[in-house]
Amino acid sequence: MAENDAKPTVPKKSGPYISSVTSHGMNLVIRGIVLFFIGVFLALVLNLLQIQRNVTLFPPDVITSIFSSAWWVPPCCGTASAVIGLLYPCMDRHLGEPHKFKREWSSVMRCVAVFVGINHASAKVDFANNIQLSLTLAALSIGLWWTFDRSRSGFGLGVGIAFLATLVSQLLVYNGVYQYTSPDFLYVRSWLPCIFFAGGITMGNIGRQLAMYECKVIAEKSHED
Repeated sequence: MAENDAKPTVPKKSGPYISSVTSHGMNLVIRGIVLFFIGVFLALVLNLLQIQRNVTLFPPDVITSIFSSAWWVPPCCGTASAVIGLLYPCMDRHLGEPHKFKREWSSVMRCVAVFVGINHASAKVDFANNIQLSLTLAALSIGLWWTFDRSRSGFGLGVGIAFLATLVSQLLVYNGVYQYTSPDFLYVRSWLPCIFFAGGITMGNIGRQLAMYECKVIAEKSHED
């Protein structure tokens, strides 16, 4: 006897490639937003330290936020933090060198604390001259990279970020957007590239940790399917 009952149709699941792409795209946006707000928060705190010591000076009419920072500084730092934090894990995948050194959140938090300490030292600690301060901050920044990163891609990106950020700062000061007290490296302070280098390493570590968490979540979903 032939079966006349039609089998119930089961909706097809999206293939693993489509689901992984969708999940990756959403997590990329979430990571970018998280990195943006981390960058905004660090910019407000660190810029407050610089202003309190009169290291950076902004015109009175642009000091509008409660942290006495120009309104455009936090969004710019947040955007840069998002780009850097997304770029580091992307570069690791492109080079085929996954970063596995000290991949836990406690290490990331210590890296952030050291970066804040380096910035605090640039604003609070008095040195005999700017050369001594710059050499000390350079040693601390390289020590931060060696302690929490130790990857060739991390060092290369840190140097590139320091160069580009210093160049942008030179242009902003040249055009009168803000100024540094006692500039000794053209229009800025000679230790500024060290701060940018340490900041790039720090945001790169945060971005790598967020990317690792994303990979872990995707792997767990794939295992359940």
